[in-house]
Amino acid sequence: MKRTIKTLGLCAVMFGIGAITMPANAETNLRIGTVLSPNDPMGQGLEKFKLDVEKATNGDVTIEVFHNSQLGDTTEMIDQARAGAAVGTVTDVARLSSFVPSLAIMSAPFLFDTYEQADKFALSDEYLAWGEELREKSGLVMIASNWYQGARHALTQKPISKPADLAGVRMRTIGAPIWIETIRAMGAEPTPIAWGEVYSALQLGTIDGAEAQPTAIWNAKLYEVIKNVTKTGHIQLVTALVVGADAWDEISPENQKIVRDLAVQDGRYASNLTIELGDKALADVAANGVEVSEVDLAPFKEAVKPVYKLLDLEAEAQIVNKVLGR
Repeated sequence: MKRTIKTLGLCAVMFGIGAITMPANAETNLRIGTVLSPNDPMGQGLEKFKLDVEKATNGDVTIEVFHNSQLGDTTEMIDQARAGAAVGTVTDVARLSSFVPSLAIMSAPFLFDTYEQADKFALSDEYLAWGEELREKSGLVMIASNWYQGARHALTQKPISKPADLAGVRMRTIGAPIWIETIRAMGAEPTPIAWGEVYSALQLGTIDGAEAQPTAIWNAKLYEVIKNVTKTGHIQLVTALVVGADAWDEISPENQKIVRDLAVQDGRYASNLTIELGDKALADVAANGVEVSEVDLAPFKEAVKPVYKLLDLEAEAQIVNKVLGR
């Protein structure tokens, strides 16, 4: 009996040693969630990313994709990732500025003129350094930050032609300072609520307007509950694919490089879909009775200039301009 106990004890010790010295799990499963629909370019990009990663890593890294807020709102998914869950999401980078304030520059008003500019900056040494700082301060890893969701436009019940027209309009926006202050500077009353609640809030009159990119307007059927889309393009929505550091560290360095490279590659795929489908989405919105109109952007650009100083982003704006050579 004593020998049996000793044998079992030795086996347990040896197993413990093996567990300590074994490399990270050969297979890691990531659950990637989004608040958008499967038809959205981001949803299509994530499905392609899943297939590409599983093939390239020979199944060592597997991915489950969850659409339509199945894993919660974006903030909730970020919290899950930080708590150690093998969860990731596509998020507006400005949401991460509470950890690294400089990251807010990615959502600064009228900063990027094209997706190519945002893509270039997202791969710059300066931006990647902020990504390393984010990991240290939040436990989040940005795998790629070039997932472009499009230009944000104003969605209202009344026509808009100048900032003064937005006075008193309760406008849904993302709950990050750069978004809130941009919408406020444009003349509206910023009202952060979860994306999944926007349709019903507009329908019930809890909010008077929102701002969103063309594909999201169409896929969320917001054309059913708003009357006007004014093409302000005040912010280019450039988003990042993030996961928790704990889950990321389970992946081997070789596979981490594969996943990062594919995240950038498939981010471009999704972004090109965004660009390709954006005009069609607005045409479809207009065909459903919504007034889609151009507007003189000069008054809006002038109105948001103080936002950079207010949020202490003037130095970051200079960095962007330097990287872009302008």
